[in-house]
Amino acid sequence: MLNRRTCAAILICGSVTALAACQTAPPPPPPVIPVDFRPLGLSAPYLSGDVIGGTRARATRLRSAGIRPLGAAAVPAYMMNLESELRRQTAGIGLDVLRVGEAIVVRIPAALTFDAGSSTVKPQFDATLLEIARTVKTRRQTFVDVFAHTDTTGTVAGNQALSDRRAAAVATYLSNHGVARARIASRGLGQTSPLYVPDDTETKRAANRRVEIRLVPYRG
Repeated sequence: MLNRRTCAAILICGSVTALAACQTAPPPPPPVIPVDFRPLGLSAPYLSGDVIGGTRARATRLRSAGIRPLGAAAVPAYMMNLESELRRQTAGIGLDVLRVGEAIVVRIPAALTFDAGSSTVKPQFDATLLEIARTVKTRRQTFVDVFAHTDTTGTVAGNQALSDRRAAAVATYLSNHGVARARIASRGLGQTSPLYVPDDTETKRAANRRVEIRLVPYRG
């Protein structure tokens, strides 16, 4: 039978061993991102490229509409304030507000956009767009680009035509709710810029079906 001194020694040694194990245990691994996810919010060429139709032509339209450009020094604060306002106004709706260089991109998921195969703005999307329009119309010194996407079901030509109609529908909505038409251009990208490749589940297809509104500073 073990005496008290022996038992105490065993307990002390066990505690030291356990403490050492805790101190040397490796940290938990970082979360794993699926290999088929592409973080296009920051790297998509169409988001970091020139405005739809080209800066020179678009700037001519804004000047004709009496909209003055931003001075270079004013751009950072102007866009930061716009981003903050958009984040406050859309909090809890389920949108992504992304910074891509100087531009701001509002990404709207499929659940808030259009029914399958439709380019008619549905009621849930109407309320979302109205919130966005309230802010965008007051920030006149920005170009407004509207991009629409589809998943990969259907034909390439059919998806391109559908995305063109959806982008145009959103552009028309913004114009009808106070955003100067001279500021707006739209483009459908069909199935060419997916977030998920392949989109072999409904969750992935829904992520690929999205609308994005890009706000780019109108610089002098």
